[in-house]
Amino acid sequence: MSSHRDTPPRTSVSQFIHRQAHFFSPVRPWFRAVNRRTLQADLTAGLTNAAIVLPQGVAFAIIAGLPPEFGLYTAMFTAVVAGFWGASMVMVSGPTTAISAVLFSTLAPFAEAGSEQFVLLALTLTIMIGFLQIVAGVARLGGLIAFISHSVIVGFTAAAALLIAASQLAPSLGVETGRGGGVVERILRVIEHIDQINPIACTIAGLTLASIVLCQAVSRRIPAFLIALLVGGVSGQLLGAEANGIRMFDELPSVIPSFSLPAASLAQAIDLIPGAFAIAVVGLLEAISIGRTFAARRYEPYDSNQEIIGQGLSNFLGGFLNCYAGSGSFTRSGLNAESGAQTPLSAILAAAWLMLLLLLLAPMVVYIPVPAMGGIILYVAWKLINFAEIRHIRHSRRETSILIATFLSGVFIELEYAIVVGVILSLVFFLHASANPFVAVGAPMEANGQRKLRNADRHNLPQCPEVSFRRIQGQIFFGSVEELERRFSAINTSNPGQNIVVLVLKGIETIDLTGANFLNRQIRRARALGGDFFIVAAYPGLINALRSYGTLEILGDDHLLASKREAIAEAVSIVPRSACERCTARVFLECAERPGGQTG
Repeated sequence: MSSHRDTPPRTSVSQFIHRQAHFFSPVRPWFRAVNRRTLQADLTAGLTNAAIVLPQGVAFAIIAGLPPEFGLYTAMFTAVVAGFWGASMVMVSGPTTAISAVLFSTLAPFAEAGSEQFVLLALTLTIMIGFLQIVAGVARLGGLIAFISHSVIVGFTAAAALLIAASQLAPSLGVETGRGGGVVERILRVIEHIDQINPIACTIAGLTLASIVLCQAVSRRIPAFLIALLVGGVSGQLLGAEANGIRMFDELPSVIPSFSLPAASLAQAIDLIPGAFAIAVVGLLEAISIGRTFAARRYEPYDSNQEIIGQGLSNFLGGFLNCYAGSGSFTRSGLNAESGAQTPLSAILAAAWLMLLLLLLAPMVVYIPVPAMGGIILYVAWKLINFAEIRHIRHSRRETSILIATFLSGVFIELEYAIVVGVILSLVFFLHASANPFVAVGAPMEANGQRKLRNADRHNLPQCPEVSFRRIQGQIFFGSVEELERRFSAINTSNPGQNIVVLVLKGIETIDLTGANFLNRQIRRARALGGDFFIVAAYPGLINALRSYGTLEILGDDHLLASKREAIAEAVSIVPRSACERCTARVFLECAERPGGQTG
């Protein structure tokens, strides 16, 4: 007979499964928003998106070192799965510039770009990325992913843009150089072959690039990339590109992805782990930031954990269908919203439109010169650098440091490690800020006809000789106690007579044991010197922690107050009568009720 102890309880497991079930449910909340009006709008938006992503998919696959059809497969399948299970109503997922660049830099040391081994590793890497993202979603790490500084992404994408541009210099100039290497290495190789520049290739790339710029200047709704490909193809035929030694694109083997089971070895998979983590983080940061942006603009709810699940499923399943890692695209999402998209059905319909366009246009790919795609990718690289964000970031020394470190790491080390450098530096700055909370001494000041407590040091305000009014802005925990001890000691030294302390903790949600012990020492010190100690707090979590760690027992419940005015009244009321009689500051309104005269 088995006992209860022999049989593990199933309640916790079943509860966990129940909590996660809604993430993967095939019945999605957005189904209720679909009607005839939204369907018409989504059909139009989907067609516009398909026209844009056709050349983009090819371009991004080339950046990733993969055959062109892999970018198109990713544009179709990833958009469907991420749209279906994601959290955004208008975000469109698929291949992206940054992820394509990181994927290439991750795999380049292990295999020749475009080779069977490279493709095998790319699909294996994509499955690993999807698995990591699904785990992150189930663990509800959406808030933690979004915590990473935006400067990391800005610096990373700028480095990726340089790498992408460097990789396309040779194809755009009609120069044959070796593949692989970093930004500097690629540029040096082009310089070595500068005498081999093909003027016809330069002309085709220039015309293609100019056509995109012109179309984008007229209207973002114009399928600029598709028109650019047409211009490149026509100019290539008119200038006799193939006869002049300019390489053309190979025929697409199929427009429909097929199932494949990547068979990478365990050793190969282990080598890919750092790149998988980097791409998983980059993909989630892109998707979550895009999803949140459009949700805020459209006043729609947004669940970052659900988005992570959608991205993870699209990559994990896509790896078995010849798709490589994708994420949300700001360009295609913005175009989708501007085109009137109403529901995620627009992204799904875009995939259907793309497949139809491919069936019609796939035979034309062989007429596109490689320099034409080089011109398109150079434009993509330029647009990847967010100059507006860089101008904003430069006003913050900390964020500028993160951006520069991430950027330089991406340019001079490896692109996948740039994210690691940026995240570590973000964490260092966060820990430094957490360990150095702001401590201010307050005093009353007239402002706009009202009397408010302001920073006494900043505004050079007179203080009460007996009462010290202090505020902590930050966290009180083991990492910040040393700095708090230093700041409180400096305040005590500057004002040795202020033995009645009012400490405002209104912005603090909780405290740990080390922080509570710090408060206990301050309370005992004030009372040992003949003064007293009051705390102003509001959050139940903080009050419960103070009670659990014994601070309220030392302080006394009557010394825990809900408002600053109440605390001032209590503090002033216990100032010795003799001190009030000789005081000339009279800084508080409550001083008028004490011996000695008017308020100052």
